[in-house]
Amino acid sequence: MKKGAHPPYQDVLFVDSSTGIKFVCGSTLQPKDQEIFENKSYPVHYVSVSSASHPFFTGATQYIDSEGRVNKFQKRYLKKKEEITKKASSVAIKKVKKKLLK
Repeated sequence: MKKGAHPPYQDVLFVDSSTGIKFVCGSTLQPKDQEIFENKSYPVHYVSVSSASHPFFTGATQYIDSEGRVNKFQKRYLKKKEEITKKASSVAIKKVKKKLLK
């Protein structure tokens, strides 16, 4: 292996942000935050989904999104849908007005 071509391999503490489960795994990630786990300091990386919270592994039928991404998505497309219905209704009103004026 070439020297300096690959990032250093180290133990990293992964924290599932939805359940709070912590586990140590070897990785080439270089996180800046440090946290103590089992009396040892590790660089820490937060993950939104892990095997501790994913419905496939837990057997749960519903996904719990602790970071609010699902809500953001639903709000964004609800606004878009409302805009489309407003435009459609204004176009329909204009057509009715034209028919009445003729």
